[in-house]
Amino acid sequence: MLPPQPEKLLSRNLLDVLIRAGLILLLALFCFRIFHPFLDLMLWSVILGITLYPLHQMLSRAFGERPNSAAMLIVLVGLVLLLVPVVVLGLSIADSVRDVVTGIQNRTLRVPLPPDSVAAWPVVGQYIFAFWNRVATDFMGVVHQVAPHLQGFAKGLLAQAAGVGMSLMQFLAAFVIAGVIMAYGKQGTTTAQDIAIRISGPERGPGLAQLCTATIRTVAQGVVGVAFIQMLWLGIGFIVMGIPGAGLLALGVLLLGITQLPVVLVTIPAIIYVFATNDSLLVSILFTVWTVAGGLSDNVLKPLMFGRGVKVPMPVILIGALGGMLSNGIIGLFVGPVVLALGYELFMSWVREREAPAAAPDEPSSP
Repeated sequence: MLPPQPEKLLSRNLLDVLIRAGLILLLALFCFRIFHPFLDLMLWSVILGITLYPLHQMLSRAFGERPNSAAMLIVLVGLVLLLVPVVVLGLSIADSVRDVVTGIQNRTLRVPLPPDSVAAWPVVGQYIFAFWNRVATDFMGVVHQVAPHLQGFAKGLLAQAAGVGMSLMQFLAAFVIAGVIMAYGKQGTTTAQDIAIRISGPERGPGLAQLCTATIRTVAQGVVGVAFIQMLWLGIGFIVMGIPGAGLLALGVLLLGITQLPVVLVTIPAIIYVFATNDSLLVSILFTVWTVAGGLSDNVLKPLMFGRGVKVPMPVILIGALGGMLSNGIIGLFVGPVVLALGYELFMSWVREREAPAAAPDEPSSP
């Protein structure tokens, strides 16, 4: 019997490889389809777990190497501190979005007329009074004039903001899952290093895992974390003072904080509104102090929370925040900057990578 020809053997081997690759791809697609509904939740859980893991390690050592107790304490304290303000802000944002959309659709949305005292303000009083008066007397006309320029962006933004309550509930659920991840942090660290070594080899793998961890902590703590604290701080003040659209203003603070823009774009109009409508001068002054302190808190928090050694350009953070929110809602606003920054750092690490120079051959020894 003649042996198989090399061409037939090569064709058979190629067919086997293609069939195996197709089966693996089909399995991967089915796995992704099953896991996809939980993708954003698990991403945010992993980000929270990596970000809070140093705190977990410190508490675990204080408890006598008891990682489960440390993780449970972090989750319980975090839920106690975050549950009430997150639920209140979530309900406020949902109500604000619903009222705005309903008012625009029914043409019933109105803005109160400005007090006459606004016109007496130095330098900017006349301009603010004229603009405020125009918006109050012809709000729908102003909306129709501006709408063509912002129609696409506004539709996506409002559609995602409408589900903000559920997104904030997912954030609390992610906090609980992050506790489980921290409890098994050592196994997770080993697995992450094994994956990085498998991808990049034993020499570059540990450095790749360290770069991923440092990038996630830098962006999650120094950018997203600080913006989230400012949102809670200022949002509670907006709600207590009864400012219209307090939830949307708090959401604006979060977006401005993540994109590294000044929050005075939101706080100054809020302070002006309180002084113009509130009868108590003392309450207005206290609100101003509270708001200014919240707006300046990032100057204290960033040096404390920002990681060192990773410098992510702000345009990457901005694109990640906007793209994440438009595609995945509030959770995307948190996850987008972190994931895009991680991808950017990994890509730039690959770009800067250089092969080690080959060692010069040893000189032949003289006889």
